[in-house]
Amino acid sequence: MRSIVWFRRDLRRDDHPALAAAAARGPVLGLFVVDPVLAAPVGPTRGRYLSEALAALDASSGHHLVIRVGDPAEVLIAVARETGADAVYATAETTPRGRARDAAVADALARAAIAWRPHSTPYVVEPGTLRQRDGRPYRVFGAYARAWAERAASVPGPVPTPPVTWVRAPGEVPAVVGDVVGTRRPAHFGGLPDAPAPARPPAGEDAAREALLAFAGRAEGYGAVRDDLGRDATSRLSPHLHVGALHPRTVLAALDAAGQVAPEFRRQLVWREFYADVLWHEPRSAWHDLRGAGAPPPDRDGAALARFSRWARGDTGLPLVDAGMRQLLAEGWMPNRARLVCASFLVKHLHVDWRWGASWFLWRLVDGDVASNQHGWQWVAGTGTDAAPYHRIFNPVRQAERFDPDGAYTRRHLPERYRPGGVVPAPMVDLAAERREALARAAMARGAR
Repeated sequence: MRSIVWFRRDLRRDDHPALAAAAARGPVLGLFVVDPVLAAPVGPTRGRYLSEALAALDASSGHHLVIRVGDPAEVLIAVARETGADAVYATAETTPRGRARDAAVADALARAAIAWRPHSTPYVVEPGTLRQRDGRPYRVFGAYARAWAERAASVPGPVPTPPVTWVRAPGEVPAVVGDVVGTRRPAHFGGLPDAPAPARPPAGEDAAREALLAFAGRAEGYGAVRDDLGRDATSRLSPHLHVGALHPRTVLAALDAAGQVAPEFRRQLVWREFYADVLWHEPRSAWHDLRGAGAPPPDRDGAALARFSRWARGDTGLPLVDAGMRQLLAEGWMPNRARLVCASFLVKHLHVDWRWGASWFLWRLVDGDVASNQHGWQWVAGTGTDAAPYHRIFNPVRQAERFDPDGAYTRRHLPERYRPGGVVPAPMVDLAAERREALARAAMARGAR
């Protein structure tokens, strides 16, 4: 019995329940569908990284991966008829658009008498499955984390890599992901650069395994150094988790095998799953305030566009902010501490809509995950799940003193400022004055309720 394995956010062969189930019943055709609708808002950097991850998966499957462009339901039915496949296996999707797409695909496959068999999700605990005693979803991280830990303890471990008899589809259409992505570019990006980040992290399952093994040996000390920007001490696993070159089950198993408890790192994985759970229950939170109490209306005028553009280019005159934004342009990635500082500066000191910043991050990041990215921005903006009031404002100068005290991070990403005769631009705003402005706006917003 031939099956199609429809690869999505699971570009690997190891710990892949859908692939294992399909391989157990017979020959497998591996398929990736480039859906122009979902690819349109994907920026060139993430598109290039996805292409590299697909190339790695193709090589690991003996160059049997089939790539097609088009509506997923139509492509799946066409490939099934070409190859005689009677079932489609996939890792279940959890994002709003992914769930809507899968519902349409399931209906179309049913009408074509083709079985739809989703397995697992990209998470340890499937989004939407944890509830409070009264049946409501969790909105507070601490309570969710406790429920997650209890459920995760009973989740089966990684699935072994199965032996697979790969088959191909005749006459497949070669597709380059980069030719399809980026067709829906937000207008507020203006003339900002679009070229793929030149120093992207390596892609593919082998690169993911190497990164995991390297991190597993030092994970125990992660909590003490993860915010030390100069040491570059984060795991660097987020790009691999995003495209599914690694499953978080595999990550936890590797830490256990290495004898690493790493509670702070596990906490970061739980944050990732918490945000996915929030998005499951609140699909609108991808682009709308989850809770806007106390958050003032942002600026969206021409002046805001000019401020946004300087921020996105890394030209604010605040070294830590500019270093983070330059790293984003160069690598398609930056550590979480830098993301928080850069986001806070845009929202709280420049008074720009968090959605503008979130869309730029999604456009440029190789790990641009809609749940984590959007809710991380809402955490900063004071509109998300976090109960902290709007007046939490990161001072980028003090953040640099704490987390980049010797300037190693800023020198790495802003080397021109440290060369003899280098120009040190003045900050584009007065931090104290704009902090007062942010608080005044918040007070007015509260008074207007």
